[in-house]
Amino acid sequence: MVEENQFRSEESTKAFHKEKFPEQPYWNPYIAGIGLGLVLLSAFVLMGRGLGASGAISTIVATGVAKIAPNHAQSNEFYQNYLTNENPLKDWLVFEVLGVLFGGFISGIFANRVKFKIVKGPRITNSTRMIFAVLGGIMMGFGAKLAGGCTSGQALTGGALLNLGSWAFMLSVFAGGYLIAYLFRRFWL
Repeated sequence: MVEENQFRSEESTKAFHKEKFPEQPYWNPYIAGIGLGLVLLSAFVLMGRGLGASGAISTIVATGVAKIAPNHAQSNEFYQNYLTNENPLKDWLVFEVLGVLFGGFISGIFANRVKFKIVKGPRITNSTRMIFAVLGGIMMGFGAKLAGGCTSGQALTGGALLNLGSWAFMLSVFAGGYLIAYLFRRFWL
């Protein structure tokens, strides 16, 4: 009886919360795109370079390697490119990525969209979905280093500068996305 009353109480609280604080609609993609373009323009004007997230991750990794194995970091050309500062917090891209994380979370709170759930189709288990998510993230990180930048660095910044390689990168991302979506659609339908 106590469990039933507690369940009813939780359900009524959830119903009240949904009624009082309804989930906000997503932004219009054209308005959001214009906003993103203005952020990119501001980065060029204020910082002298465009956006990019993989550079921040590389800076943090290079700094960590330099703390653990300084001789290896100093002799490695890849790490030397990211060791211009002794502290990774002196790289503005680190703050850009932190701003994206915290800004997205705060935006989700204001839109009443912060929920802890695993989004998946009916034909896949939670553990399989998480394995695919981790593997996909690892492949995206590896691909970003192979391509010379992530989607924000290559597509946004490089595309804005009309770099041919960046346009080829973005076309490849869309083509690969459509191919993978076709191959894995059975898990989502």
